[in-house]
Formats: sequence, C-alpha cells, structure tokens
Amino acid sequence: MSAHDEFSRRLDTLAAAMETALMRELSATPRAGDIARPERLMAAMRHAATGGKRIRPFLVVESAALFGVDERTTLPAAAAFECVHCYSLVHDDLPAMDDDDLRRGRPTTHRAFDEATAILAGDALLTLAFDLLAHLDLDAERRIALVALLAQASGIGGMVGGQMLDLEAEGRFNASKQALSHSRADIERLQAMKTGALLSAACAAGAILGQANEADRAALARYARALGLGFQIADDLLDAESDTATLGKAAAKDAGRGKATLVSSLGIAGAREQLSALVEEAVNALAPFGARAAMLQACARFIAERER
Repeated sequence: MSAHDEFSRRLDTLAAAMETALMRELSATPRAGDIARPERLMAAMRHAATGGKRIRPFLVVESAALFGVDERTTLPAAAAFECVHCYSLVHDDLPAMDDDDLRRGRPTTHRAFDEATAILAGDALLTLAFDLLAHLDLDAERRIALVALLAQASGIGGMVGGQMLDLEAEGRFNASKQALSHSRADIERLQAMKTGALLSAACAAGAILGQANEADRAALARYARALGLGFQIADDLLDAESDTATLGKAAAKDAGRGKATLVSSLGIAGAREQLSALVEEAVNALAPFGARAAMLQACARFIAERER
C-alpha cells in the first residue's frame, strides 16, 4: 500500500471514529451534571458536527502516536479540538460574518435551523470542548495544559482574533467599506491566527499527551506552522479555482469580498510555489521522528493536493 493510500485509509478510519465519539457526546440523553438537553439545540449541534475531513483530530491523534500514546487516550482530546472547529464554522457562516448558505454540501446550521439556534449551537460546542478536556482521564497537569492550549489557540490571539483581522481587512469597519491593502507579513499573521493557531495547537496537544521533550515539541511546532499556512493557501486556491459542487460550499467568495489572501498577494502561480515550499518545510521538520512521522508527512502532502 502506498503512503497516500495508507494515509487515506487512516484518515477515513479516524474520521469514522470521531463521528461516533461526537455523536455519543451530542446524544439527547442528559449526562451526569446536566439538568436537561434541549432537543432543538442538540439537533443543531449534531448537524454542525456531522461530516468534514477531521484534520484537527487527526493531528492530535497522530502527533500523540509519535510518543506511543494509544488512540483510546487521544480520541476524547481530539474530539474537543473538533468541537471548537465545528463551532467556528457555525459562527463563520452566520449572516453577520461570511453569510454562507452551504457547508459540507449541506445547508449551514443557521439555514437548517435559524440564526438564534445556530449561535447557541456554536456556543454549546465551544463550551463542550473544555468540558471534554476537563474530564480527560489524565493527570491534572496535562489536563490544565490542554485547556490552556485550546483556550489560547481559539481566542483573542488565535482563531477569534484572526477572524477579526479578516473582517477588518475586508473593510467592514471603515467609512468607505472598501477592502484594505495588506502586506504579505500582515496576511501571514492573519492566517496564522485564523487558521494556523488551531492546527498548531492540535499538534501541540499530541506533544502534551505524549509528554514530549522540548526538542520534539519544537520540531512539531515547525511542522505545524508550515502546515497551517499551507492549509490556508490551499483553501484560498480552491476558492479561486474550484466550484461550489466540488467544494461543498460557496466558491469564488474571496476576490468578491476583497479578502486578504496570499493568492491575491502572490497570484495563482506564486501561491502554488509557496504552497509547495511549505509542504516540503513541513515534511522536513519531521525528519527527527523517522518513519513514525509518515502519516503526518502524508497529511502535509494531502493538504496541498486536496480538492475540497
């Protein structure tokens, strides 16, 4: 079996396991400590959490596997990262944000339900993430480290802050409502926060779970930084070149909104060249781990080659 085929099999297997884990957590049956679970809220959360490539959980599981941590230990932590990702998609799709009607080939949560339910479903997915981390079957030191890591990656200096920079770049808050001009450094900072922070944190979570040493954590961080920026470039290229049917979400949005992307800054050819360089940087960063890192290296290549 080729490395690509093995990666695809592994990703599909992990995605199925993650779907099962998430649907179990989002059951209508109240858990210990719950007074009740409103049926409409739970249905909206399940809608938001269904489908997807599950790249973030994959990174948690495979990064921890570098240090011999069993998947049964890492899946609950990985589910927390996916809850944050799913929450972010629900809120990004809202009319006040990106105003999208389609996600993963289905109506977005606010279209399938309504805006108020979608906002609450996103809120509930976000808070569920920290509930899951707080109740992991781990020592307190690692649980606290994981909670702090995910909070930082998803908050002011990470995903939420990056989304604000993205909206500012569109010109949402200036008098003319015109998109602003941004340097390449500005764009890379925005994307490192909006997209890269949660991907990087997923890899760092694996290192925490595996109690990795500083050198190994640094190698994983280099990998994750390149992967995160490459992921966003690939996403922007797909937006520019693909179509809605293939993507399962609206295409050709970025140019129309004047979004700050490396595709708009470097052009299609320049962005592809940069993406290729980032993939190689990510792959090379994992050299100290040898064959153990094969799946993570394959993930970097998949990021660049994916069609949706």
